[in-house]
Amino acid sequence: MTAQTYLAYDYPLMGAFWTMLWFFLWIMWFILLFRIIVDIVRDDELSGWAKTGWLVFCIVLPFLGVFVYVIARGKNMGRRELTQARVQQEELDTYIRKTAADGRPSSADELSKLSEIRARGDITDEEFRRAKELVLTGHGPAERSGSTTHTSGR
Repeated sequence: MTAQTYLAYDYPLMGAFWTMLWFFLWIMWFILLFRIIVDIVRDDELSGWAKTGWLVFCIVLPFLGVFVYVIARGKNMGRRELTQARVQQEELDTYIRKTAADGRPSSADELSKLSEIRARGDITDEEFRRAKELVLTGHGPAERSGSTTHTSGR
């Protein structure tokens, strides 16, 4: 038998289980360490010196630093993360509302559409003039539909 075959016999199933367990715990510890570092940096309540102290403590003595941080400040880690998620969601909602509001056609777009309709002969010159006045005064179809829904609800 070769040396590789003997290695397979010398590494039993329980040894593979313990190796996988230690590897999993090692990965979990790194995840916890990075979450704590992110929490330290994001926390607005900590001063710069306090942030530096916690970071140095977690980097110089990582196991002790992580465990002390979880005991001392771990209770509010979830609250700070939830607050951050809410703020990001509100910013996203605001951006979406702003972007959707910008999607309304401009006066120039409406005037060009009116001009095309008149050029095809679908409306008369008088109808074009009235529609043009409505668009230029801000009472065009896009603005009117938005204002009637708001005034009817009041």
